[in-house]
Amino acid sequence: MIGAGQRGHFTFGAYATEHPGEIQFVAVVDPNPARRDRFVAAHSGARTFATAADWLAEGQIADVAIVASPDRFHSEAAAGAMHAGYDVLLEKPMASSLEESVALVRISEATGRTLAVAHVLRYTPFFTTLHGVVTSGRLGEIVTVEHRENVAAFHMAHSFVRGNWSRADESTPMIVQKCSHDFDILAWNLPSPVVSLSSIGSLMHFQPDKAPDGATPRCTDPCPVEACPYDARQYLNPAWTAWPVHVITDDISQAGREAALRYGPWGRCVYTAGSDVVDHQVVMMELATGASVVLVMHGHSAEESRTMRYDGTRATLRARFGRHSAIEVTDHMGGATESIPIEEPRGGHGGGDNGVVGAFLDAVRNRRQPLTGAAESLESHLLAFAAEQSRMSGEPIDIKSLRAATLRGGDC
Repeated sequence: MIGAGQRGHFTFGAYATEHPGEIQFVAVVDPNPARRDRFVAAHSGARTFATAADWLAEGQIADVAIVASPDRFHSEAAAGAMHAGYDVLLEKPMASSLEESVALVRISEATGRTLAVAHVLRYTPFFTTLHGVVTSGRLGEIVTVEHRENVAAFHMAHSFVRGNWSRADESTPMIVQKCSHDFDILAWNLPSPVVSLSSIGSLMHFQPDKAPDGATPRCTDPCPVEACPYDARQYLNPAWTAWPVHVITDDISQAGREAALRYGPWGRCVYTAGSDVVDHQVVMMELATGASVVLVMHGHSAEESRTMRYDGTRATLRARFGRHSAIEVTDHMGGATESIPIEEPRGGHGGGDNGVVGAFLDAVRNRRQPLTGAAESLESHLLAFAAEQSRMSGEPIDIKSLRAATLRGGDC
């Protein structure tokens, strides 16, 4: 396990304890000694390493490696693992740039090692069902698609205003970090590739000039602002015992939480926290068929959800993934609406967390290509990085040409 934080310990690590006999961790790599100790307590006998270099210097000591370190360290760890003989499950995004992402695909091809990307949504009952309907022909020829990534307001504040992805110079762009999942689902579902793309977006709300009168630098200060949806003191709620509390501190006691808010980044006022990433972005795409696709991402939702609409020449599909997930198809002739049954999910991310690990292990054992192999997942990264390029430049991107230039000289 490379990276024993939120995803490494609480998601991938938990899979091993919940599925004894399927996978056993023999080592953990993390610069934080407390997180190494916590991981070893859950996975008895695991060796500990402070850096990926220390671990790789030991040679191959296991069959597979799971990379769940911060985004900017993904490429180095995954590349080193494959060169050392490991099959790799890599947390998304693959890397901090499109060039690094392509390089990882090349290394996987050259070494013959499996490289799977944790695009968990493909492994959920909801998106598996949605994919089946969209690709079945039931809707006719797809004409237009609207896909919305609605990030709950407090999640936005936690991750992208105060947290690990709040600064562009320290992380991957929000459209890459958050929406590589969404681009992956669109690429999986759509009948033809994207040929052109343009994007707009900005940081509109979390700015000093939007701060309420009297707002203090930290939520733990005597702040006169009432009913603030971003009040960091919500972390003190004793009912919150999992995410996002165990992201802000490894000590989730009341004293530990209070110290994290008083001295750490998650206690800062959102209006003066210094974030410089977008809080809303729109991506407009054209497919080779002529169909149009719009992806909307924003951090001002009342609740976490993804909502979708696919309009075809025969029927319209409306869907919601989140609380009260649902898929409905309405026929153009007669207007009859059918509610599509969805299997009950088990585990985090709508069942995708368990699904991606199980599928990766199955692919490795049977030496077959995983559903979200690196070459397959590269398309979502190409689109996401292109969207950020378009937003920054104000210019549309010729995706057909970018794809050809990116893949030139290889078979991926």
